[in-house]
Amino acid sequence: MTTTPPILLNQPPTRPPYFHSLLQRQAPADGEAMADTRSKKQRDILCLFDVDGTLTPARKKVDPEVDLFLKDLRQRVKIGVVGGSDYSKIAEQLGDGDDVIQKFDYVFAENGTVQYKDGRLLSRQAIQNHLGEELLQDLINFCLSYIALLKLPKKRGTFIEFRNGMLNISPIGRSCSPEERIEFSELDKVCYETT
Repeated sequence: MTTTPPILLNQPPTRPPYFHSLLQRQAPADGEAMADTRSKKQRDILCLFDVDGTLTPARKKVDPEVDLFLKDLRQRVKIGVVGGSDYSKIAEQLGDGDDVIQKFDYVFAENGTVQYKDGRLLSRQAIQNHLGEELLQDLINFCLSYIALLKLPKKRGTFIEFRNGMLNISPIGRSCSPEERIEFSELDKVCYETT
């Protein structure tokens, strides 16, 4: 049985060996113009990438090498990104503002509940439409009362972040620093392993 190596939160993700070979295999033959390759773009292939922990370290900017890879890949196939964050946080990591919906054929924010295609908003699902305001408030109140009882080395602000299609619940708080996030992650691993 093979095991997956652990992901270290303070280091950029390692790229699989095939990362650059995707482009090399589809490189144009000698004398073939890039325009010809673009016209032969395989429109029936879609490559979807997760943002945090795949294209970027968690909540960090995309590496210029990865950005160039995506730009080159888009010349050959459709590409899209999927992230749990809202669009503004994805945009901070992968580009500047509305630039991101132009860089990708598809953008699925908030775990796919907000969808963009070819630079246009397709659909937006809202959690309160499915749960109703009363049940949503009951859920938020339960989470806040549970978090209030937790004893953690540190707590920061924004324990519950309301998004269109989800609630992001963070016992340490979304306002924590990257170092505090890593510290909490290590504590969470220890607690999880002992249960």
